[in-house]
Order: sequence, then structure tokens, then C-alpha cells
Amino acid sequence: MSVLPRRYVTDDDFRKNRPVLVVWETTLACNLKCLHCGSRAGSARARELSTQECLEVISQLARLEVRHVVLIGGETYLRRDWLDLIKAIRDQGMDCSIQTGGRGLTEDKIRRAAGAGLVSMGVSIDGLENRHDHLRGVPGSYSQAMAVLGYLRNCGVPSSVNTQITAGLMPELRELMSRIAEAGAKNWQVQLTVAMGAASDRPELLLQPYELLELMPLLAAVREEALDHDLLMQPGNNIGYFGPYEHEWRIADDSKGHWQGCVAGQTSIGIEADGTIKGCPSLPTRSYAGGNVRDLSIEQMWNLSEALHFTRERTLSDLWGYCKTCYYADVCRAGCTWTSHVLFGRPGNNPYCHYRALQLAKCGLRERLVKVKDADGKPFDHGLFQLVTESTDGRDVGIPICHPPKLQRFSSSVVQIEGQIPQGEGRVPPTLLLCCGCWQYVMPNSVVCPHCGGDIEALKLQYDRDLSHAWSATEKLKRLLRNEEQLSATETTL
Repeated sequence: MSVLPRRYVTDDDFRKNRPVLVVWETTLACNLKCLHCGSRAGSARARELSTQECLEVISQLARLEVRHVVLIGGETYLRRDWLDLIKAIRDQGMDCSIQTGGRGLTEDKIRRAAGAGLVSMGVSIDGLENRHDHLRGVPGSYSQAMAVLGYLRNCGVPSSVNTQITAGLMPELRELMSRIAEAGAKNWQVQLTVAMGAASDRPELLLQPYELLELMPLLAAVREEALDHDLLMQPGNNIGYFGPYEHEWRIADDSKGHWQGCVAGQTSIGIEADGTIKGCPSLPTRSYAGGNVRDLSIEQMWNLSEALHFTRERTLSDLWGYCKTCYYADVCRAGCTWTSHVLFGRPGNNPYCHYRALQLAKCGLRERLVKVKDADGKPFDHGLFQLVTESTDGRDVGIPICHPPKLQRFSSSVVQIEGQIPQGEGRVPPTLLLCCGCWQYVMPNSVVCPHCGGDIEALKLQYDRDLSHAWSATEKLKRLLRNEEQLSATETTL
């Protein structure tokens, strides 16, 4: 098995509630004007952390056994001390990467960042040139972002691309994939644009939940094509969940290849530029701030702040709507907290779910979001949306929702954390079985697949036999081709 990046989370990390990954907004200053910016970046925050305060934060993160720190903004390189922060993070034994829009980022700056210890850089590219420049609010920002990928290749710094999927992007995905692969990126993370900040002001940018039925098969096809270009497409935390392509999306090792639930405040930390601590950098500050580094140590907040513990303490009673009834409720816990909270003002019911959209479609239904309240114009704010259930043709509105069948859920204490996990021990997400008949995940110890009705063990044995035969046939073909080449070479010599 290949060695996984240090930012990948293990069962031991879950048990110990270890903050493996930190995403740190070092400044809110930004040189782009993105129409979908959740933090409404532009100007620096009032009282952003000083260099000395940042160095103390870095020391505290190291003591908490953090393994990877991602520096974001705004644009982190607009801080004069950004190279000092990279070096300090690396000196404390942690990996450091940057996520950037790329405007004004020169090859010399990247070379100096690499010298300071930068291990990788992600570049945000949200479509082909016209779409990207429109969304980013600055003409020429696409060309600059693509140029940064070239600079990274020249400097030997591994690069990735992050793409927000907005309404209308789907026809561009294949061409975008080809271009970023040609530019040298090796990883491509895709995620849905979320109704936070500036994006909440423009609901026309948001995909509707039922459009996942078109998006997910397209992404699966483009992902296969990307592999031929040595580009790995990976899903963000709000892409999925548990549809027929889930087993292709999240393969990180040999044992788990499915969504395991939101890990905000369990294995991740978000830090705002003024020292505010959250479980995830994207969460609304008003509802999820766990304190400030100027008042408490990060360790104190991590261990004691209730605002950081919501995923550790979440149970089925915190879910509502469709998600509460879902077959995967115990495992998924309603998907991405950020995505659902900014829609409805509370987490626990997430309409951006492929499995959910498929189940509703079987009942002739779909869900549509309608904005009913504006955001107040502050960083990390959100409005409110109403979820409308209607027929798949959009004609009949307000139809009672079709809930999934009452399939048996997994009832192990690994999943049901309420009153069953020893105090101080974190919830380890379960490992589900993959049905080789329909390629959907089923609960451990399942005998019959609740989705296709197949015998789980028999389907796995048949799949293994077919795979073995395929490998044997491939090896036989290779031997025949080698023999033919040798014969041809002999005849040419004679």
C-alpha cells in the first residue's frame, strides 16, 4: 500500500479527537472580487493577528499534534510575513500548503515559498476564461491562475486545482480538465458553490439539488478521462453522497472509500485572521466561533468549547427532514454542516445529496431551493432558503416528500455515539461494505443488499472470480504479444 499524505485521517485520530488539519485564513485582504466569496474577502479584518501572535499560534498547533496547515485568505501572500509563517510551520514539523486565486503571484514568490518549506499549492480555477474572469471579478485572472500552475511546475512545487461548481459550468468541465492537466496539476478538487456570503446574494449561481442527477454521472465520466491525463479528481466535502459513484470518489486506502461524516471540530480546525477559532474555516462565525486565541489557548478551546464539539456529540436526534429517515443517517450525519446550515439556519438536513436525489426521482419527485431571506452583508453570513418538493417536471409544487424505505441501519456503538462512547473517546466512523452488484455501500454484516436485492457475499465472490479471469486473460494476451514481437524480430533478422 502506498503511503498516504500526512493530512489523511486515521481511526486513531478519530478516537483521540486529534486536529490533523488546520485551515488558516491569515488575512481577509484580497486582490480579487469574487461573486461567490463566502467570506466577502477584500479588505483586511480589524485587528488581524500580528507576526508574533501567529508564531505563538503555530507553536500551539504543533503541541496539539497538527500535521498539516493550509494557509488561505483573502490572499495569504498579501501579508508581509507570509514566508516567515511558512518557515515557522515547517520548523515545527508540520506540512504547509497554500490555496490561492493566483493574481499577482509571481514565479519568484513561489520559489521563495518553496525555499521556506511550502509542500504544495492549490489554485482556484472556476471555469474557462470568460466564466472564471466573470466569477472572480477581475479580467485576466484566468490567465494569471493558469500561469501560476506553470510557475509551480518550474519550481518543482506540487500543484492542485480547486473548482467551484456553479450553475452553467457543466458543459465546460471536460475542456477545463484538459487544460489544467496540460498545465501540470496532479489533483483536482471539485465542490459545489455554497450559499454563503456573496454567493447568498446571487442564488442564480447555485446548482439546484435535482441537478446532481446530471452532474454526478458527468463528473464520474470526466474523472475517468482525467486519470488518463495523470490528473486525480477528488470530491470536496459537499459532493456526494452514497450514490453509485461513491466508491470511485473517496478511495484513500484499502479499507474506506466512502463519506464518513463532517469532521469539523473533530479532526480539523479553522482559524480566522483575527484569531477566532472554528471547527471548520467555512462555518458561519456567528454560530460556530469557539473563542479567540487572544483570550484562550487553542488547546483550551479544542477541549472545552461546546461550539467546537458539535460533530463529536451529534446524534440522530440532531437530524431532521429527509436526512433523519435516510438509510445512511448513522454514517453520513447529513453531510457537510456548512452547506446545510447556510441554507436553513441549522444543520441536519442536506438536500445536496446524490443518493437522496436518486431516491426522490424514483418517486417522481425533486427538490428545489428558493431564497426567502437576504444575508446581512458580513463575512461568513448567510440568508435563508425554503426547500420546495415538486414533481420532476416542476409542475406540481408542495407534494409530500417521499421518504426512503425503512431499511435496517447499523446499530453498533461505533456509530451510535449517544451514551455509548467512553468519555473522552471520539467517534470512529464505520467502514461500510460495497455491494458488487449495484456498487452502492451497505451496512456492515448485511447479507442481502437493500438496494439491488443481491446476495452480498455471492456477488463479491463472483466479482473476484471475474476479476481473476480478466487478469489471467490480460497476462495471456501480453505473453502472446511478446511472442509475436520476438517472432517478428527473428524473421526480420533472417
